[in-house]
Amino acid sequence: MPVIRQGANDAMTPESIQAMIDRAIQRNSTHTQDDASHNSGGGLRRPVKHARVCSYTDFMKCQPLNFKGTKGVVGLSQWLKNMESVFHISRCAIDNQVKFATCTLLGAARTWWNGHVRTLGHDAAYAMTWGTLKKKLTDKYCPKGEIKKLEIELWNLRVRGNDVAAYT
Repeated sequence: MPVIRQGANDAMTPESIQAMIDRAIQRNSTHTQDDASHNSGGGLRRPVKHARVCSYTDFMKCQPLNFKGTKGVVGLSQWLKNMESVFHISRCAIDNQVKFATCTLLGAARTWWNGHVRTLGHDAAYAMTWGTLKKKLTDKYCPKGEIKKLEIELWNLRVRGNDVAAYT
């Protein structure tokens, strides 16, 4: 059941609530302190290191995978896991995740995204959360029938011999 904000007509979904929490955490973690140093408890003072916001260049230095939309469920799964790893390593701000990740889309996936941007509008498309983008890509590139077919194939695997070579 969606949570409703008082005084608003918009239903709050778990994804939108998580996005608001993520943005608040990001804002709070990048605020600077009035004092450029802090006391370490022993009377010594050392400079406070502020987290540097990830730039597009920092993101690209992590060599994220491209996604063309041609390798189905497996290709999308690999791309999603790689993107999340790159977000973590590069310390990519939540507000930049969709923008940076969609720059790695190529071919049919890029065409799909461009159509999505035209439909929603530039600001709305890039304001969506990473979770929402993952859901949209999964709906597009992982149809239920395809997933069911892979599950059936997995359940019906048979070992043809009892030696290591056959098992492998």
